[in-house]
Amino acid sequence: MAEVDPEALADVAYGIFEHLLTRGLREKGRYLYALVEGGTDFSADLSEIFARFALEYPQLAESMLRRFSGLDTIYAMLREGEGVVPSKTTQMYWIVQDAPGSAPEATEDEKAGKWLIFQEPGDTDDAWKKIRDATVALNLGISAKVSTAKPNPDSRDNRKVIYVYTRDWADEADVMRVREMLRTLGFADRIGYKRNIETFAGEYAKKGKRVTYYSA
Repeated sequence: MAEVDPEALADVAYGIFEHLLTRGLREKGRYLYALVEGGTDFSADLSEIFARFALEYPQLAESMLRRFSGLDTIYAMLREGEGVVPSKTTQMYWIVQDAPGSAPEATEDEKAGKWLIFQEPGDTDDAWKKIRDATVALNLGISAKVSTAKPNPDSRDNRKVIYVYTRDWADEADVMRVREMLRTLGFADRIGYKRNIETFAGEYAKKGKRVTYYSA
């Protein structure tokens, strides 16, 4: 059996843990970003959720603690913006914010789609905060996510991208409602909307080929 790469194992471990942390905080009626931005001490929550993680995934928990030299380091990283601020997030390729009441798997439904907003790195943090807050306020779609500072081998340039998901690409009224709300948030330039159908089929924009379903 091939030996497992410790770095790769730690990456997997952190990804699973951050997902569990976000979910665990939401079960308590809290958002990670609100705790971080409000300067609230959430170390007890972190320890509790990590203990559950360690029981379920002991090898992953050990790998993660070894890489980051303990839970205190992870807590300090989170307090500095890891998983909250795109430019300060280096452990995950994406930050995700689901709308209240929306199941995380809703974005994977074939009926779903998303508006794509490309941003220069220096503009991404502010843009994401606007979209994140509007998503939580139920003013946009079912979810949003943003690419982070972690180098992504799939990126074509240094721009970052924000996805704003809607439940059903065929519901044009809702899709365009979200587009109008994005305009009120300051995203006035023309943007494209891509259906999950094209994403799942592996279709991406190429010279002479457009894969966006709406453009507005």
